[in-house]
Amino acid sequence: MVLLLNKVVETINEYNMLQIGDKVIVGVSGGPDSICMLHILMTLRERFSLKLVVAHINHGLRGVDSDNDEKYVEEFCKLNKIDFSSIKVDVHKISRDKNISCESAGRDVRYKFFNSLKEKHSANKIAIAHNSNDQAETVLMRIMRGTGLEGLSGIKPIRDGIIIRPLLYCTRAEIEDYCNINQLDPRIDKTNFENIFARNKVRLELIPYIETNFNNHIVNVLDRLAENSRVDNEFLEQNSEKKYKKYCTNKDDRVIITKEAFQEHQAIISRILRKAFVDLLGDLNSFERVHIFQIIDLQKNRTGKQTMLPNDIIAFNNYGDIHIYIKGKNETVNLINMNVYKLQLGENTLKDLGIKVTINQINEAPEHLDSSENIKYFDATKISNSITLRFRKNGDKFIPLGMSGYKKLKDIFIDMKIPREERNKIPLICFDNDIGWIVGYKVSNSFKIDSTTKKLIQIKLEREEK
Repeated sequence: MVLLLNKVVETINEYNMLQIGDKVIVGVSGGPDSICMLHILMTLRERFSLKLVVAHINHGLRGVDSDNDEKYVEEFCKLNKIDFSSIKVDVHKISRDKNISCESAGRDVRYKFFNSLKEKHSANKIAIAHNSNDQAETVLMRIMRGTGLEGLSGIKPIRDGIIIRPLLYCTRAEIEDYCNINQLDPRIDKTNFENIFARNKVRLELIPYIETNFNNHIVNVLDRLAENSRVDNEFLEQNSEKKYKKYCTNKDDRVIITKEAFQEHQAIISRILRKAFVDLLGDLNSFERVHIFQIIDLQKNRTGKQTMLPNDIIAFNNYGDIHIYIKGKNETVNLINMNVYKLQLGENTLKDLGIKVTINQINEAPEHLDSSENIKYFDATKISNSITLRFRKNGDKFIPLGMSGYKKLKDIFIDMKIPREERNKIPLICFDNDIGWIVGYKVSNSFKIDSTTKKLIQIKLEREEK
């Protein structure tokens, strides 16, 4: 009993799991692991000035037995003066409705319930009773699925500074001994001894077979593998986070990864790409190793090439830089771009574009012009009455500032390395039939201000929420 308690305290201290005054939501099923964890946290309650709230989920999978588990946990909490909350759910129905396994459905329900209680009680920790054997089973299952270093890291002792696992380095045998010594009489889930689920087969068949025929310390070996992998993976993750900030830009619902990133080691660039997916979608669902290599191959290809990925993600090669975005959010503007918008002096609100254009006439040229990316000045005497806003069309030409001849707008966009799918989004301010301003980029030499300029036209373009 003392040995196990000391081991848990060492784990808590090593990973800084608990601080004085913490409020902890404790997930308790009623089985040996969770009852052992609850009893230990009760023992440490005074040392850490803990406030404990027990959370129990009745999954309704075992009929009367499930109801008796709930009653057992509730009575245990009453006896020990601990707050108790429970919910009853139909996991089979959730599994069918979401087309996921019962195990996944149960996990989703648990964490949703835990987080709701965390908010309700202003708690700052959620304690889960995973143990050393759970870790070994998890690592073995992931190996069989072909996992990488992240998967080999297994179950983390602490996640996001909130989810804590005080028993992660305690074996199931140690936990059962603790329960017996303290006469806790935990509930036993009989389905744990049935070879129904993949995890049960690993627990009941695979690990005992390895212990008998290869290594009777396989649980400790797998736990050590998980710990070593976790340390190495944390280093790579920290390094790739720095590289992500160095090479990547989040702009207009897309992630732009510069070509230099692809000179990094494969372990780094693959993590950079995964971070890009998470930034766009919030998770890595549906993304596999093959999609990472599709993008790496795309970057080696010529500019303009693109590839479709799961969840409507498009990866686009723009002169070696890779743009990753969600289809529909960053594709070319639709037929609205065929319109020509006439502009007047004063404010012009183009609601369908989410653009406001303000035009002011200045009768005396000031000493200093407040020019910026979105504010430009033009010689009023060189402009007729027609000022319009439109987007590019085939055959457009433009005289860049400092030049005397026309240049194709397409070639200007290529020179500036503007992605093809971005070019149709760039507003053009036109004076009669001539382009005077490629908004955000260049002004025309034809309408420039010079030493003879007396009257000015100031044009300011602002983007508004549509």
